[in-house]
Amino acid sequence: MKTLLALAAATLLAGSFTVNAAPADWVGKELPSLGVDYLGTAPEYKGKPVIVEFWATWCPPCRASIPHLNEVNKKFKEKGLVIIGVSDEDKKTVEEFRKTVPMEYNVALDKTGKLGEKFGITGIPHAFVVGKDGKIAWQGHPMELSEEVIQKFVK
Repeated sequence: MKTLLALAAATLLAGSFTVNAAPADWVGKELPSLGVDYLGTAPEYKGKPVIVEFWATWCPPCRASIPHLNEVNKKFKEKGLVIIGVSDEDKKTVEEFRKTVPMEYNVALDKTGKLGEKFGITGIPHAFVVGKDGKIAWQGHPMELSEEVIQKFVK
């Protein structure tokens, strides 16, 4: 009986680590309301392709992905693409960071961290591509986001 209980406990424990290991699969689901505070004017993104990226100033991989997202923004902004970088840090920290690292796309604050929780974010950076239909079509590390993937959604 002890062995059976130990096995059941181990299975439950392993299952909980799997659930928390990566964001839930959002592909095919509607983009929920973001409910964030924008630094600057809030973009109009309904009916447009969107990249929502979770990041932080203290995160080296996040900092490394910013030039890539700046390039993506340059290439596809005129075709309607909207990029929103979401941090759960305070406004002062993000504004100071942006003085030294230009972010040429929309930046927003998830002050409560609830949006990141809703998406199941446990590691950053993490990006979601949303099609014009409002449904999430891709998710992953922003450096893995190729022009070919983006091209599919800006047509």
